[in-house]
Amino acid sequence: MANTKSIADKADRKKVKRTARKKAAPKAPRTYARGAEKRKVKKLARGTSKR
Repeated sequence: MANTKSIADKADRKKVKRTARKKAAPKAPRTYARGAEKRKVKKLARGTSKR
């Protein structure tokens, strides 16, 4: 992403970012499912108190 810290005008900043995004090389497709890398949370037992 382009460094837009020096640009004060919001519209100009948006334009610069958009052109940078279009010029950037496309990302490779995922080799795994989107949620596969997420940390899994163990489900608590139903009906029993937690303490």
